[in-house]
Amino acid sequence: MSALRRKFGEDYQVVTTSSSSSGLQPQGPGQGPQQQLVPKKKRQRFVDKNGRCNVQHGNLGSETSRYLSDLFTTLVDLKWRWNLFIFILTYTVAWLFMASMWWVIAYTRGDLNKAHVGNYTPCVANVYNFPSAFLFFIETEATIGYGYRYITDKCPEGIILFLFQSILGSIVDAFLIGCMFIKMSQPKKRAETLMFSEHAVISMRDGKFTLMFRVGNLRNSHMVSAQIRCKLLKSRQTPEGEFLPLDQLELDVGFSTGADQLFLVSPLTICHVIDAKSPFYDLSQRSMQTEQFEIVVILEGIVETTGMTCQARTSYTEDEVLWGHRFFPVISLEEGFFKVDYSQFHATFEVPTPPYSVKEQEEMLLMSSPLIAPAITNSKERHNSVECLDGLDDISTKFPSKLQKITGREDFPKKLLRMSSTTSEKAYSLGDLPMKLQRISSVPGNSEEKLVSKTTKMLSDPMSQSVADLPPKLQKMAGGAARMEGNLPAKLRKMNSDRFT
Repeated sequence: MSALRRKFGEDYQVVTTSSSSSGLQPQGPGQGPQQQLVPKKKRQRFVDKNGRCNVQHGNLGSETSRYLSDLFTTLVDLKWRWNLFIFILTYTVAWLFMASMWWVIAYTRGDLNKAHVGNYTPCVANVYNFPSAFLFFIETEATIGYGYRYITDKCPEGIILFLFQSILGSIVDAFLIGCMFIKMSQPKKRAETLMFSEHAVISMRDGKFTLMFRVGNLRNSHMVSAQIRCKLLKSRQTPEGEFLPLDQLELDVGFSTGADQLFLVSPLTICHVIDAKSPFYDLSQRSMQTEQFEIVVILEGIVETTGMTCQARTSYTEDEVLWGHRFFPVISLEEGFFKVDYSQFHATFEVPTPPYSVKEQEEMLLMSSPLIAPAITNSKERHNSVECLDGLDDISTKFPSKLQKITGREDFPKKLLRMSSTTSEKAYSLGDLPMKLQRISSVPGNSEEKLVSKTTKMLSDPMSQSVADLPPKLQKMAGGAARMEGNLPAKLRKMNSDRFT
């Protein structure tokens, strides 16, 4: 414990999973006797910790015939005791049936009564009764061939029955032995050596709220192409009033980044980042006490030794998700290798974690941040100014080319609008400054008010301002243009004056 506190600090406390499941409250110094806590009623799980799904199909009716259409899969899915019973029963019935057929042939031909006659040739030599007929069938089926009982060439029905016995025996052997082989080679037991942590935790990682759990592989043989998926099972009601029991939602554990593809050599911590797209966006430490959900974890991979696909499952209910905890490290560096300590595989320790949800934290951050309304207004002003410029371009293109040359600087309205929009942006940007700078900028006579007055003056007398900015030669040309404008008809002069008003 002292080494742990030196490593992680005094704010951390080691918590094992066994202590969380006890119903007694620990007694601290200065406290009274221990009080018995009322145990919470165990909720029905959809998937057990060992991966078994608690689902039973009922009221199938006529749909049960579908199981017989896929008889091989039905036999493989049965429990071992039923498989052994069917295996023994099938062979016993088949043997008795075929032995009876050989006994019937011997009985109808009269071989049972004439078996000891010296010059008589029976269908099957040395078959006197049913036990001898049964022994002949077993010797033929198992290809033992002791040489004492055999078929003669005087019995065509025996030859036909022998062919039927060989075909039927091959079919029964292939079906039953194949069923037993597939059942024995199923990789379900391989999932027993794949471990999941008993609890999932929620804490900060890389500055983000993260749901984490741990997986591990106890065998030295690897899981090829291991992939992990997570499903959130939670009942909800749609806006239309439809109730969806056990609605399944996908939890992103790195599908977009490839983090769901695991190299499962040592224990790994699987992470789900809680953000605006996560179903846990509004989950807080307080709401976890009233929420009901179940996280189903599915780990799939190919067994390296057999090449068969293996799947391991587990689940975490809301009681098994620890808020403000982190997993204890289990990997240490030794001389020449890395050592994994599985005794700390399920152990967690507490870390400082905000009790609020991600949604609540973002709302508090927005309330405590500077006002962003001026920035929003700025974007709207820029958009409106661009629209005005586009409108002026459309209007100017409607004038005759002669008038466009006479009026001189065609980009003058655009310049004024850009200057006015810049002035508004500067005015709005004052809201982002500290109060002291805002008071300084609001004093009369500053550069901002000068800029506004200058812009107003330019708007009031655009032609004089534009001509004054021109070189002397261009000013003479502009004066000539003004004299030419005086010679224009009244209608054109009015259109020209309306352009700058």
